[in-house]
Amino acid sequence: MSKISNYDVIVAPVVTEKSTMASESDQVVFDVAIDATKTEIKTAVEALFSVKVKAVNTLVRKGKTKRFRGFAGKRKDVKKAVVTLQEGQTIDIASGL
Repeated sequence: MSKISNYDVIVAPVVTEKSTMASESDQVVFDVAIDATKTEIKTAVEALFSVKVKAVNTLVRKGKTKRFRGFAGKRKDVKKAVVTLQEGQTIDIASGL
């Protein structure tokens, strides 16, 4: 198993209306590497943001089949992680790293 960087595990924060509402209940949503495990996601979030993680839930959104200029193509699969933080912990997504 190769050691991957914390920056390779966490791809980007998800900024949608639903993820913003989840942030009010100590949850943050990230796009993560498709092969990242829950423990890798937990250690990456704790290392990058200096917070304590309570739980990590993941889901894989399958890529759509779309047509572009008459040719069929497929979007990539995206793995999202809903990270629940310990009570009192917060992450400010707007500030960046």
